[in-house]
Amino acid sequence: MQRVFLDCNATTPLLPEVFEAMRPYYFEEFGNASSIHHHGQHARAAVERARESVARLLGCRAAEVVFTCGGTEADNLGIFGIVQSGDHVITSQVEHHAVLNACKRLEQRGIEVTYLRVDGDGLVDPDDLRSVIRPNTKLISIMMANNETGVLQPVEEIGSIAAEADVYFHTDAVQTAGKVPIDVKQIGCDLLSISGHKFHGPQGTGALYVRRGTLLEPLFFGGNHERQRRAGTENLPGIIGIGRAAEIALHGFEDGSVERIRSLRDRLESTLLEEIDAAGVNGGGAPRVPNTSNIYFDHIEGEAMVIALDLKGLAVSTGAACSSGAIEPSHVLTAMGLPPERARASIRFSIGKHNTEEDVEFALSVVPATIARLRELSPTYSAG
Repeated sequence: MQRVFLDCNATTPLLPEVFEAMRPYYFEEFGNASSIHHHGQHARAAVERARESVARLLGCRAAEVVFTCGGTEADNLGIFGIVQSGDHVITSQVEHHAVLNACKRLEQRGIEVTYLRVDGDGLVDPDDLRSVIRPNTKLISIMMANNETGVLQPVEEIGSIAAEADVYFHTDAVQTAGKVPIDVKQIGCDLLSISGHKFHGPQGTGALYVRRGTLLEPLFFGGNHERQRRAGTENLPGIIGIGRAAEIALHGFEDGSVERIRSLRDRLESTLLEEIDAAGVNGGGAPRVPNTSNIYFDHIEGEAMVIALDLKGLAVSTGAACSSGAIEPSHVLTAMGLPPERARASIRFSIGKHNTEEDVEFALSVVPATIARLRELSPTYSAG
């Protein structure tokens, strides 16, 4: 059976070039980067080269990059590393659960958290943000791009508001890296999270940008790794992998691969909307990353759609992989004002560097027919 993977916001396949860069560090170059002998120093040099590559992707200094085991750890380090008892935190209702559940944990510790509402496209209103800042507000955490809809938040304006109020600003850029250029200075953030497997790097790798001068309390305690910000022996092959993936991602803004992905997404989206009635794009009125399309198909159940398409060889999703199988509709889509039945009828298509025109054509050959079949079984749908 032909199989096509259009769920790249959940994860992306490791690029061959990334694997080849990692391979020697499993075998010949296996040293501990903290050791002072030959093997350790070779490992240390490789880690620092990878750090420089990630720094170029983010537009920061290499010393401001802290390697982590993924986006969730980076988010948690950026939040728990800043916030203390008596502080106030501002976030949004559409954040990834790595941020939302961290904030819920803060609330359990007695720290107040304000959850900003979003409009029908999933955008935070900067004026709303400005109005809820308090004297004890310590941190603003607003994602750069939403993992379900791809909607881009006005992070530069948020960064300006945070700077005016002298408040730390963290942004979850896990779904942004490699899709749109990132410049932490232009954004004005103090902390920014990325995850390697979202841009064709290895799973289990991530990084947190920490602006120079930011006092960060570590989550882990042990050795002096990562300038005392993240204890634990470095994941050498993984760090090499995320560094190489960062280089490829940065080059993608120049070689046309990002625009190629955008054209594939646009063809998929526009053709589906032409061929299928009672459908629309969630967040379609806002700026989005170029690879993501979240489309509602009224009168279906999204989970049934995902299963039916998987049986035909097409992998898509109803939203975040970490929430797969949840009974409740997407918190992102309901926060945008979608009724539960429409939120449950929404499907996310997300494209990666490995996808081709043939992959999109395959999707276009199976999605409309699958929708039609599911609607035949729906008591709420009438084709007339």
